[in-house]
Amino acid sequence: MTLHPLLAIIDAPIIIGILVVGALLFGAEKLPKLARSAGQAKKEFLAGQAEADEAAIKAREQARQRAETAKADVMDNVEVGSVSGDAIPPPTPGSGTQSS
Repeated sequence: MTLHPLLAIIDAPIIIGILVVGALLFGAEKLPKLARSAGQAKKEFLAGQAEADEAAIKAREQARQRAETAKADVMDNVEVGSVSGDAIPPPTPGSGTQSS
């Protein structure tokens, strides 16, 4: 496993120093509140990301269905014969329409 070069120089004394400076700047009583709010923000972010992923999947599925509908052959839904099952003869050029 490789580490980023910046992460390689961060060790325990540096992390402790960062925490001490944070305690001096914000006060010891506010640090737990900051950590809690950061955790809640992460939780809300992940929930929003999951919701956005579901919406994207739904939109892709709808787009795929619209594309399939657009490609569908119009003649797929046309019956070949009449209701009684007799074949309908093809039209003859020049003779007009058939009368019954």
